[in-house]
Amino acid sequence: MCLREVSAGGALARLERTGRGWWWAGNDEGRRELLAIPFPHPDSYAERDDELMAREPHAEAFEDDAAYRTAWRAWADEADRFEDLKTAGAVVIQEHGCGFSTLLALTGSLAGTVWWDGRATCDRIVPLSLDHVPGARPVQFREWLEHGSWALLPPDWGPPLAPDPVVHR
Repeated sequence: MCLREVSAGGALARLERTGRGWWWAGNDEGRRELLAIPFPHPDSYAERDDELMAREPHAEAFEDDAAYRTAWRAWADEADRFEDLKTAGAVVIQEHGCGFSTLLALTGSLAGTVWWDGRATCDRIVPLSLDHVPGARPVQFREWLEHGSWALLPPDWGPPLAPDPVVHR
């Protein structure tokens, strides 16, 4: 099944031809440059994420409010750039509301795999998988089409759900 076929008006973000080439509707055009960067496994940046969070400026450490605001803005800009890099090499293929989405990795060693972006509530990106034992492989796009995101989430993400195909055949 062709990606263009399954994105043609269904549950997926629509793949469209634009003035700059093919692109997914609803994805920020600025993310296009991030596709050149391989999609990173979430384990690869956990330590850097902890280090960045530990450096967040706190008002009580500054003598005046202006200095604190300047330091915090610089930190927030760095944190925003880092958050963007967590999904480099991937596009949102399905929105779920409330800040949740399904990502398709397009570049790097994880290309073709599908991930759940749950950073809106728990700051985690997790692989969608048929088997959630440690080290289980993320599903490939075709497998995701057969099951849907909700049925492939880890057990601690809510009640188990039966597969709900993204594309009904």
